[in-house]
Amino acid sequence: MPRACSGASLPIKITERPHSMLAYIIRRVGQSILVLLIVGLVAFSMFRFVGDPIDNMLGQERTMEDVERLRAQLGLDQPFPIQYFRFVEGAVQGNFGVSYRQGRPVAEILLERAPATLELAAVSGLLAVLFGIALGVFTAIRRNGVVANAIMAVSLVGVSLPTFLIGILLIYLFSVELGWLPSFGRGESVPLGDWWTTGFLTTSGIKALILPSITLGLYQMTLIMRLVRSEMLEVLRQDYIRFARARGLRERAVNFRHALKNTMVPVVTVIGLQIGAIIAFAIITETVFQWPGVGLLFINAIQFVDIPVMAAYLMLISVMFVGINLIVDILYVMIDPRLRIDRAGAH
Repeated sequence: MPRACSGASLPIKITERPHSMLAYIIRRVGQSILVLLIVGLVAFSMFRFVGDPIDNMLGQERTMEDVERLRAQLGLDQPFPIQYFRFVEGAVQGNFGVSYRQGRPVAEILLERAPATLELAAVSGLLAVLFGIALGVFTAIRRNGVVANAIMAVSLVGVSLPTFLIGILLIYLFSVELGWLPSFGRGESVPLGDWWTTGFLTTSGIKALILPSITLGLYQMTLIMRLVRSEMLEVLRQDYIRFARARGLRERAVNFRHALKNTMVPVVTVIGLQIGAIIAFAIITETVFQWPGVGLLFINAIQFVDIPVMAAYLMLISVMFVGINLIVDILYVMIDPRLRIDRAGAH
């Protein structure tokens, strides 16, 4: 708290209460847990209207005794609150139940499919970040150039066209017409460890990864590019940039050492959220390219009313998004002194 001393003026110093940061983190964690419980409840409620899994698990010659026995075995004869409580209790322990379709633990199935989705998301995210930042900086610096205007015009394709249509166009061009790249599947993969399989070590695996990664990362790349360009143009109009140029600094130093550094503060937040979106939106890309990841697994689970798989997928996506938001909020408070002062003053 600032102090005043008679007869002399002391500099005002605002200090942060030691427990304010911890209290903020605890509050945000509590809010995140509440959000996850609500999302799980909504998702679990919606699954009651997608169909009855008993219809897909038993044949035409089933009897009522068979139906009742299987319903009791799956716990579907219990009231909805008890079913939801058991699901949450198992999810906290990493147990998402048994797949109605495959008769195997859902966690085991997800571990088998996760490497394909994570590798696709990693390559797509890397392409989106690298090309998005590079093209955003270029179009900001050369904003009146012909090439920059052409890039901005082409970027409208990535923003406007839906992901599935971009994938179909790429398949038609590079697979059907040119025959350069495969149109579906993951290619050959090799095992690494007990459960991880990778396509990075085979030629067919790398070729199979190109089209899906471009399809998945194109929208994120254009979004990052346009955001970097907008922030860069705003920073280049600031007084300290004019002062740096007046000091005789080279244009490269002004653009990359001063302007780009301050441009990246809001961009980093968006990049973090877009990485989560890449994994969530992979469901469309995986369906178009028949990529054997968790997104395609979710689509197949809907067709067979495999409620444990659907619930586990949505819960994992929710945990990922909520976790990223939580980390971003905490980092903002740690990095930005103004937010720390606001939090301290609020308590």
